[in-house]
Amino acid sequence: MKKSMIRLAFTTVLGAMLVQASPIAAKTPNDQLVVGTSLAQVLSLDPHQATEAKANEIMANLYDRLISVDGSGKVSPQLAERWETDDKGITFHLREANFASGNPVTSADVVYSFSRLLKMNQAAAANLKRVGYNAENVDKLVSAPDEKTVRIELSGETTSELLLYRLAMVIASIVDSKELKSHEVDGDWGNAWLRTNSAGSGPFTLNRWSPNEIIILEANKDYVAGEPKMRRVIVRHVPESQVERLMLERGDIDIASALTAADLATFNNKEGFQIQRVPTGGFYVLSMNAGKEPLSNPKVREAIAYGIDYKGMEKTIMGPYGRARTVPVPENFEYAIPSPDWKLDVPKAKALLKEAGYENGFTLNLKTIAQTPRIDLATAIQASLSQVGIKVNIQQGNGSDVIAAHRARDFDLLIPQTGAYMPNVLGSMEQFSSNPDNSLAANNAGNFVWRSAWDIPELTALTAKASLEPDAKKRGEIYTEMQEMFVAQKPAVLPLFERYEPIVLNARVKDYVGHPSQTTRLENVTKQ
Repeated sequence: MKKSMIRLAFTTVLGAMLVQASPIAAKTPNDQLVVGTSLAQVLSLDPHQATEAKANEIMANLYDRLISVDGSGKVSPQLAERWETDDKGITFHLREANFASGNPVTSADVVYSFSRLLKMNQAAAANLKRVGYNAENVDKLVSAPDEKTVRIELSGETTSELLLYRLAMVIASIVDSKELKSHEVDGDWGNAWLRTNSAGSGPFTLNRWSPNEIIILEANKDYVAGEPKMRRVIVRHVPESQVERLMLERGDIDIASALTAADLATFNNKEGFQIQRVPTGGFYVLSMNAGKEPLSNPKVREAIAYGIDYKGMEKTIMGPYGRARTVPVPENFEYAIPSPDWKLDVPKAKALLKEAGYENGFTLNLKTIAQTPRIDLATAIQASLSQVGIKVNIQQGNGSDVIAAHRARDFDLLIPQTGAYMPNVLGSMEQFSSNPDNSLAANNAGNFVWRSAWDIPELTALTAKASLEPDAKKRGEIYTEMQEMFVAQKPAVLPLFERYEPIVLNARVKDYVGHPSQTTRLENVTKQ
């Protein structure tokens, strides 16, 4: 009797497991879009603070900017219905629009937003600070001649054409000043509240954010361009690739964007699914702390560049996530130069280490977020560098810990990722080639190069020159010189792979087009 009960219990459990593993597909509601991804790097949803890619994807749907840029690089109206440029600045004319609160969008909100961005002085401010806008001059350079007109004067460090691309970034989102002022505490510009709430005029509002669990967006029924097709967007934290694949196959999610190359391959030519491979213009990077020995030595950094098996990693790990590229400009961009001859060359790497005085090698710690494909990259780098005498200890961490360490210069090696804010050399390379003040006192944690303590005054000056050059041909010549100088200085921010964002969609999803800047808008997405 007892054995029969055991067999019955076992059969019941096995039956339950088979039901769970059944290929019979579920189906998400027609008016809800469900996305599976990794939310490990979403630390804040304040657009004037957060800069991480997944946070940008969310905030791009909560907020409008003055203008937007599509996947081809075309600038289009958003909150500004039109604008005029001159040799001193840009004048924007606002359309009639309301924030989700019901408050009208006015020029005062725009002025407040830029003032807030620069005076909070978080990482998001870096892109405007890089071209001369700062907390001291923003009140002079950004003004409101009337309720529906905004004037932005040029800082003297950029052109109107290039400034427009910066104004289309999520960091330039326009926030509801009345709403935020009501939530301000101890002069924090409402940041404590806005980290987990929304105050925008975009197509969606934030219903809920539980870190590393779920984000829920609700349609803004009064959105200026019309009510979104989806009533709700649910973004679920599913960092395990196999789990995400099974959820997509079963119909529990509509979109998967954190799959390993192996799991992605299972959807090739699979009926009922489609794959998008979105070029981001950015890179997976090996950041080295040049403020520490031995990484302050250019020969050591060059030895590391020759100690990595780029092609092997591209084939076995990256797949649809990237292609080997060691210049921080996508190879298909105009004026892009070829990658240098950095490849796995053990004898050359050892010879460089000997010249640098490290014939017996040394030990480094590599910090990385436990996320596809970075953890696999870290393991491959560890194995590769061991061949040249460099022992690498891998330290996995969550998004908040690793990002904080990067911004505090608290690392030896680290694997971040970048994007591009415009489709040209400057848009992808600027964050690799500009560091106006490398001092610790500058505390410029929003600057990608500063985090690696890599002092590059000549390259910084050349980058600034490119930002000011109005002639496209002359600017192209500067672009070439920038890349050549970058390679010659043995970078402490070493591009490894040009970064792509592979996304698998259930075929029911229509009109979802991944944006290169990972600012994909969802108001026109439908499901069949």
